[in-house]
Amino acid sequence: MTNNTSLNHSAATAGGYDFDKIVDRSGSGDLKHGALLPRWGRDDLLPLWVADMDFETPAFITDALKKRMEHSLFGYTVVPEELWTSIINWIDVHHQWRVKREWLSFIPGIVKGIGLVINIFTRPDEKVIIQPPVYHPFRLVPEGNGREVVYNPLRENNGSYEMDFDNLEKVADDKCRVLILCNPHNPAGICWSRETLVRLADFCYRHHILVISDEIHCDMAIFGHKHVPFASVSDEARENSITFQAPSKTFNIAGIVSSYAIVPNQEIRTRFYHWLTANEMDDPTLFAPIATIAAYEQGEPWRKAMLAYVEDNVRFVEDYCRDHIPGIRPWRPQASFLVWLDCRQLGLSHEALLDLFIDKAHLALNDGEMFGKREGHGFMRLNVATPRAILKQALDQLAAAVAQLAK
Repeated sequence: MTNNTSLNHSAATAGGYDFDKIVDRSGSGDLKHGALLPRWGRDDLLPLWVADMDFETPAFITDALKKRMEHSLFGYTVVPEELWTSIINWIDVHHQWRVKREWLSFIPGIVKGIGLVINIFTRPDEKVIIQPPVYHPFRLVPEGNGREVVYNPLRENNGSYEMDFDNLEKVADDKCRVLILCNPHNPAGICWSRETLVRLADFCYRHHILVISDEIHCDMAIFGHKHVPFASVSDEARENSITFQAPSKTFNIAGIVSSYAIVPNQEIRTRFYHWLTANEMDDPTLFAPIATIAAYEQGEPWRKAMLAYVEDNVRFVEDYCRDHIPGIRPWRPQASFLVWLDCRQLGLSHEALLDLFIDKAHLALNDGEMFGKREGHGFMRLNVATPRAILKQALDQLAAAVAQLAK
């Protein structure tokens, strides 16, 4: 096996950033550890589940926050115009999409934004389309708001997925009003092609189905892949979509709510943003603009170094599974730090697979059926945004547990 524990160590320390550093998160109230006991019934698990990173939030963000905290008065503040210019410039440079200022608004979180759109743009008797296996709030939020969810499952294709447009034609009726797109896709890490997005935009435009494009992983394309913003691919996409983005995944600041919406169509924008303004949901908290500006104006060297480390971690998982756990096949992501583990060759039931990972390997991962009961069966989602030593420990524990299955 390639000794990836030391592979490209320069990537771990490039620019002075040490991604090998193990950070003790105890006492910080982090979800990754704090939810172990209530969710899994035990707190002795190595947590590689929720999609934040075990890497320290970069110092240029922390320093910007500290500088503001030196002024110890935290009253009402205005939103700095620099927030919007930093977002516009970042998107232009990284995704070659020139966003106009009036298209932008703060939102209080992307999942919350999905819920707001569903309540504003659909009636209780109307439907929302999702394409499983996919991020589970895409199902939970519409269902929780009393909307029927229509499923258009992705088709498996050689260690990845593709959209099933033939089935989409069959399942989309005149009650379908919204389609939620995961772009890049979670959990499989797909950067959807321009051709696929154009076809989806054309379908939804013809059927009067509004597209919500969740692009929270957009700045984390890896292995030479490229993110394509949905609204940038055609007139139909631009005029029939609401895009959500944020620096939170890329710079590990999920606890600082820093999401924003992009709505080019004036009619859709007026309807959505009027509601946000009327309910004071378009005003960020004090620290969100500070963190976002620091990330987008100073963060490119750190982002590149972090993604290089993540790529090496993905390679490490691939090599390790090939050499020591051949019954588990990692699907290489095109974006983000989440690896979709195909465990179907182990031949285990859902309950037995959970027992293997939780009670035998002592690992906490997101189980595949969370993303689609049928489509995710036999899969687990692994978060590799962690120091290499932690990742190796997790795989060693998993290999030992799998070896026991044959005895």
